[in-house]
Amino acid sequence: MSRSIAIVGNGSIPEEVAGAIDAADLVIRFNDCRSAGRGGQKTDVVAVCNTGRPALGMLGGGRWKTSEPVQQAGEFLCVRASETFAAMRAPLATSHPDLDDFCDDYTIGFETFARATGRRLSVVPAATHQALDAALSAFDPSPYVVPSSGLIVIAYVLDAIAGEGDRVAIAGFGHEGWEWHPFAAERRWTDAQIAAGRLARLDHQNTTPASRGT
Repeated sequence: MSRSIAIVGNGSIPEEVAGAIDAADLVIRFNDCRSAGRGGQKTDVVAVCNTGRPALGMLGGGRWKTSEPVQQAGEFLCVRASETFAAMRAPLATSHPDLDDFCDDYTIGFETFARATGRRLSVVPAATHQALDAALSAFDPSPYVVPSSGLIVIAYVLDAIAGEGDRVAIAGFGHEGWEWHPFAAERRWTDAQIAAGRLARLDHQNTTPASRGT
């Protein structure tokens, strides 16, 4: 049977789409799940940035672990493959010395938490990151460090999770934020997936996810 998949970022979300998000078969949120509430409540997967300060912040205290969306989730998805970020450490030390902890890997911390609480854990493979870098090159990105976690998850869902007939939609993606993500190119890449019928945006004008393979 086909499924509806909602990928919910932490950007602005109209209240009107909360029902469509909660009605999805699979709902993926990010990090501290700031989208929960206005953007519905259902949370099946929490995609986490498993390197650097965001990871340390989530694992370092009890607030993230005991939050309602994290408690509800049955799976954690680490968006950064360890080998990719290990290889980036030396070049970044030269090009971005202020990002000295950017590649610190906390995957084992998420694995430990998932195991202790009976949840699944998976990691987006390095190949997804590599393929996305190649795809973004067609959209003239400004110099950047890495694609955003949100875009990596969208690409991973489209290529590895969604099956034929599945409907994939996004909400809460403003394509803006940290200066070293290629947000302008990411917006163009996302719009290209929408134009190709692989993806839809949930907003007050469109609450029907795109159907993959139809």
